[in-house]
Amino acid sequence: MSIGITGTGSYIPSEIVENKDFEQHEFLNADGSEFKHNNSVIIEKFKTITGIAERRYAGKNLNTSDIAFLAAEKAIDDAGIDKEEIDYIILAHNFGDVAYGQSQSDMLPSLATRVKHHLRIKNPKCVAYDMLFGCPGWIESVIQANAFIKSGIAKKCLVIGAETLSRIVDPYDRDSMIYSDGAGAAIIEEGSGSGEILAHATATYTYEEAYFLFYGKSYHPTAEDTKYIKMYGRKIYEFAVTYVPSAMASCLTESDVPIDDVKKVIIHQANEKMDEAIVKRFYALYDKEMPNGIMPMIIEKLGNSSVATVPTLLDLIRKGKIKNQELKVGDVVIFASVGAGMNVNAIVYRM
Repeated sequence: MSIGITGTGSYIPSEIVENKDFEQHEFLNADGSEFKHNNSVIIEKFKTITGIAERRYAGKNLNTSDIAFLAAEKAIDDAGIDKEEIDYIILAHNFGDVAYGQSQSDMLPSLATRVKHHLRIKNPKCVAYDMLFGCPGWIESVIQANAFIKSGIAKKCLVIGAETLSRIVDPYDRDSMIYSDGAGAAIIEEGSGSGEILAHATATYTYEEAYFLFYGKSYHPTAEDTKYIKMYGRKIYEFAVTYVPSAMASCLTESDVPIDDVKKVIIHQANEKMDEAIVKRFYALYDKEMPNGIMPMIIEKLGNSSVATVPTLLDLIRKGKIKNQELKVGDVVIFASVGAGMNVNAIVYRM
């Protein structure tokens, strides 16, 4: 019997924020000084590098746990299972519930507990907990669900990735244009015809890399003492293109799948140029060119929603909602991600 994904769901917020909506923002350097270029130039360079033209923000009445619940409902329905049979709910996020207009994170009770409550699951043996693992959190949660099922302590797991990054960005930081909100979910279970996790790999680098992403003060010198998500973009780029391709390759080697059999690389939607460089370097390890259409992208319209990007992309492909992209039974895909930690992981999966 194989262990695989039997259902997926996603929640894409309805509020669209386009790049032009940032034209009146006051962007500052890390030291509080002004940029030499005006916002139109900054935004154009941003679009060229990241590929992002617009992003989605959750409605004011919705928190991370709310949109996680909405994605979870869809995944359960897609899998056609009884929600009372779910053994684990694993919810990957980074900042908890941050109410609109607030800055304080709320993680008591855990967001997974809140989702179980919203789902009205009565079974006390359905264990709910949160995964804090940076952007690779959803993939790592799938790896844990696989381990639970393989060990015999679970049969069905609900794995969710959800985040409302728009609530924790510094409006004076141009990197704030990267982030978005969203949620994706999947049911992982044992059963014939459900797909199969063939191999996985995970690594955490902390010796020099631990604080490439961190919580820091606003770039505005007179702003309140509120902390926001900050990052060293160049260091992250160099780290990602160095370590993610090798993680993907080691995972593929373990799976015994030939490189030419890989149909799609479903990679964390962090930065279009960075993702392209990662996949090109991965194929270069096999002395091959990156195939056309191998890397589906949704970042142009949806931005970077952290842990939600991979499950959302998977759901949209499975539901036929991305032009010229499809997955068939038997297709081999590689899931890959990189993020705060610094963490890197990958899964080789047969549909």
